Amino acid sequence: MKIIGVGCGPGMLTEQAIKELRRARMVFGSERAIGLARAYLPEGCQIKSIDDYKNLSRLHSDAVILSTGDPMLAGLGYLSGEVIPGISSLQLASARLHIPLSRVSVVVAHGRGHEKGMAETVDEVKRGKIVFLLADPKFNVMELYARLATLTPPIQVALCENLGYPEEKILVKTIQSPPEPSTALYSLFIGNF
Repeated sequence: MKIIGVGCGPGMLTEQAIKELRRARMVFGSERAIGLARAYLPEGCQIKSIDDYKNLSRLHSDAVILSTGDPMLAGLGYLSGEVIPGISSLQLASARLHIPLSRVSVVVAHGRGHEKGMAETVDEVKRGKIVFLLADPKFNVMELYARLATLTPPIQVALCENLGYPEEKILVKTIQSPPEPSTALYSLFIGNF
């Protein structure tokens, strides 16, 4: 089994990923991931959209599983098999904002991890780290901002929406007047940068 990162947007596939996609016979992924990889899939390749990720480990050993962004950043890298990295939203946002990855702490707040994600974010900002936060659409960003507003400034927030897509938008503000997400496909940089 191969787990291939298709990047966080169009044009973010690596040469290694493209090479593997061109040889694929059976591909599984979300509609978004399939869309990013489709141009490189050979004729006759079986393509299956997936919503339920619970049984992926049971797929045939020849299967290729597509992961948006990079499989090792809140992706499918936990599956056994060869992992081929993709260009992640973390890498792209860091490059756009000139934030060195060595200063960044990643916090994932998906599903039931909202409270833990908020607490980790506050703790990491207190430690002087710049937090890269990946959250789902149900995450209460305004509650996080209220918690962060009690800390000693300066704290900046960069809202990164639709990274890598034509409608990409990055907005940097202070914690006193933070940006609100307007789309489900967003991430945040939070800290002194």
